[in-house]
Amino acid sequence: MNIDLHTHTNVSDGKLSPGELLQRAEDKGIELLSITDHDTVAAYSKIKHTSLTLVPGVEFSTRWGKTGIHIVGLNIDLQSDAISEAITCQTTARHKRAEDIAAKLERRGVRDTFTGAQQIAGNDNIGRPHFAEYLVQTGTCVSIEEAFKKYLGPGKSGDIRKYWATMPQIIDWVCAAGGIAVLAHPLTYNMTRTKLSLLLDDFIAAGGQAMEVVSGKQLPHETRDIARLCIQKKLMASCGSDFHQPDKSRSELGQFPPIPADCDPVWENF
Repeated sequence: MNIDLHTHTNVSDGKLSPGELLQRAEDKGIELLSITDHDTVAAYSKIKHTSLTLVPGVEFSTRWGKTGIHIVGLNIDLQSDAISEAITCQTTARHKRAEDIAAKLERRGVRDTFTGAQQIAGNDNIGRPHFAEYLVQTGTCVSIEEAFKKYLGPGKSGDIRKYWATMPQIIDWVCAAGGIAVLAHPLTYNMTRTKLSLLLDDFIAAGGQAMEVVSGKQLPHETRDIARLCIQKKLMASCGSDFHQPDKSRSELGQFPPIPADCDPVWENF
């Protein structure tokens, strides 16, 4: 079964509309898909029909200590009070963060970044990728990668986490909506095994139930290592491309290795 449980549309920071994403997923032979836009489920209201099975999802930004992390909620009730509350809180936080990012970039001599990022986003769901794209458009940076390296990445002036809801609160919202809380793309946090293990302990203590064992294309030894940790912590295993746009081969829809056979697949628990 071809499964992808982590994808994004232009309702957040992806490039394809919900309809275009679903068509691409169908063309790739995906059978089970979740749209997990950042801090919003608005994409689902824009879907008219599809031949594949959709798992309602969302990706929430939060923090663990000084590290920004992401938690995916899968198989959630889109109409639940918990999800409505979560999105309201996170939308407010996202707007405040965008204002702070713009102010910090302004102090570094980059003008009109809030307006520029908002125009690129096309909605109020403004994220760092939209600021990065604006920095490239204005010639401040030559690439998205440079924008994150100089202005927006971990430890830089645009890396602001203070407004996000706490990890326990995020997990409570997901669970109250009948969903499964999944720690997203653990390899991207660049943690030691010891530190990642501690994060998972806190994640589990707060009610977290699963982790992404596979996130986009990754090396076999990375998959084996994360799978061992997943099994050790008695978590369910998820997988996804973290798809944002068609020209990124590392994160193409459905194009990633399968989770190891000894893992407990999260989709068997929906």
